[in-house]
Amino acid sequence: MKTAVITGATGFIGFTLLKELLKNNVYVYVLCRPNSKHRFRLSGLTGITIIEENLEYIEEINSIKESDIFYHLAWEKTFVSSRDDVDTQVTNIQYTLDAVRLAKRMGCKKFIGAGSQAEYGIVSEPLKPETPVNPESGYGIAKYTAGKLSRLLCSQLNIEFNWVRILSVFGQYDGAHTLLMYAINELKSGRSPELTKCEQVWDYLYCDDAAKALLAIGENGVNGKTYPLGSGNKQKLSEYIETIRDIIAPGVTLQFGKKEYYPHQPMYLCADTAELTNDTGWKPEVLFGDGIKRITNRKCEK
Repeated sequence: MKTAVITGATGFIGFTLLKELLKNNVYVYVLCRPNSKHRFRLSGLTGITIIEENLEYIEEINSIKESDIFYHLAWEKTFVSSRDDVDTQVTNIQYTLDAVRLAKRMGCKKFIGAGSQAEYGIVSEPLKPETPVNPESGYGIAKYTAGKLSRLLCSQLNIEFNWVRILSVFGQYDGAHTLLMYAINELKSGRSPELTKCEQVWDYLYCDDAAKALLAIGENGVNGKTYPLGSGNKQKLSEYIETIRDIIAPGVTLQFGKKEYYPHQPMYLCADTAELTNDTGWKPEVLFGDGIKRITNRKCEK
């Protein structure tokens, strides 16, 4: 891989992927909304071309002549409170198909789309590529639909395709609204975070490992395959929070049970990454506690 395109490159996972690609001497075309609040992250980077355009006009882009791989990570309204916005989620599906057509015009050999664990719905076993899906949220339904239709369109346009169903990723560029960043910020401020019972059994993957997985899929992913992406390790959410507490503010009492669970709350999330590892050689490297230490040792963005 010599060149790549990324939509959503100023976002949490997208920016981490951008840095990983640059580290591996890949030239990157960055498709960025003109009003992106994280546009500043791109300042000073070399080895990139920034194309400022809204997703609704993605089909009109003609300034990129040729690239190898297209990573489509951009998605509107991903937060829990907006995931059932039906009209926006339908629009996201169209944007994904528009991105595939742009990839074709640019001569891309492969299209990689960012899916979600929300496509599976409620499950009680490790998530595999062949695990049956039953999405419940508008977000999950739209991600599943976008994945199926973009796979079909890529086949029609003779572009290789991979869909990556991402589980819970954490890291220094994560938004303050996420559970882990909320707990980190509260504990660093000397407060005890108010939490649900945190009985969920989840799988967390550090952002640098997620970026390396996306790079590995770009280079060695088997055409047509869907890959669940997580660490492959699981424990109760309460144990993750206790690890954060022990690193930042040992001895603080945590307020489990103060909040109710969100709608469509999955109680079990763990990826089976055996097929991903077999196909690409990728394995996670950063343990959860070490990832938390990396975050707390750096200044987190607002």
